[in-house]
Amino acid sequence: MKPLEFAVIGAGFWSRFQLAGWRELDGVRCVAVCDRVREKAERLAGECGVPAVYDDAAALLDRERLDFVDIISNPATHAPLVHLAVGHGVPAIVQKPMATTLAEASGMVDAARQAGVPLFVHENWRWQPPLRALKRLLDEEPIGTPFRARVTFTSAFPVFDNQPFLKELEQFILTDVGSHILDTVRFLFGEVAGVTCRTARTRPDIRGENVATMLLDMQSGMTVVCEMGYASRTRHECFPQTRILIEGADGSLELDRDHWIHVTRPDRQRAERFPCTAYPWADPAYDVIHASIVACNENLLAGLRGEAPAETTGADNLETMRLIFACYESAARGEVVPCG
Repeated sequence: MKPLEFAVIGAGFWSRFQLAGWRELDGVRCVAVCDRVREKAERLAGECGVPAVYDDAAALLDRERLDFVDIISNPATHAPLVHLAVGHGVPAIVQKPMATTLAEASGMVDAARQAGVPLFVHENWRWQPPLRALKRLLDEEPIGTPFRARVTFTSAFPVFDNQPFLKELEQFILTDVGSHILDTVRFLFGEVAGVTCRTARTRPDIRGENVATMLLDMQSGMTVVCEMGYASRTRHECFPQTRILIEGADGSLELDRDHWIHVTRPDRQRAERFPCTAYPWADPAYDVIHASIVACNENLLAGLRGEAPAETTGADNLETMRLIFACYESAARGEVVPCG
């Protein structure tokens, strides 16, 4: 089968890991790198052996015959780049957060639908091996009807050191980490009926919030508490791991540190570790996140080929975006905001 040929738009911090993830898969080949700063595009293309370089996305789409584009640029550029791609009839994959406003995200989904081309979101978090295992165990283990869960991603990791642009975002933790955590909640537990959110900014040198706490009322009737932040100095630094406790009427599932999942029931207890693949190009500080890139790319590639449904379509991720902005509305108003 002929490899699908694609271009990367955006040559910043995350792009080299995203491109390395694509190179782990058969049947796909990057043929061009585009960035408004040409030197950045040339550097990434040189490192990864990509033949063509552009500093203008319109010129890229006019000149190259592409099967899709992978947009790894600043969130403010996502909407215009997606509209440009689908206007050329080219499927688009875009990094999270999908857009900077709900209206932008909805417009992107509508434009792709009208053009008849796929729009996918590279929402890799749910593809982490321990989270896939937790989902499987939630379906298989008889812990009874879940009534409550706690999802925690709190850390003192210096995320602003290697991504200083994050300091300038007026909306930070809910869009950057919340897009992952809220997608994970939907992946595990279904859709949300209402949300209560509180945010905080603990640093004077950043513009947006770096702490958020959410209480989610699920359509199933269960309650999910989400804790996120880059401000927590605790006894065990767990970055980049997500910890989850799920309580059911007959037992519990707990994703704990170092990718251990504990099953606790009245009649038995067991524990199993679900480590990630250690790719040579991955940054050890981001191990489980970088490992999930490959599985996510594999799923999106199958979707592009029509071999299997892609999980994180634009339409699906639009529901996560609704939750993000419902959280901001709740934090601003200080009350519960209905969802759905």
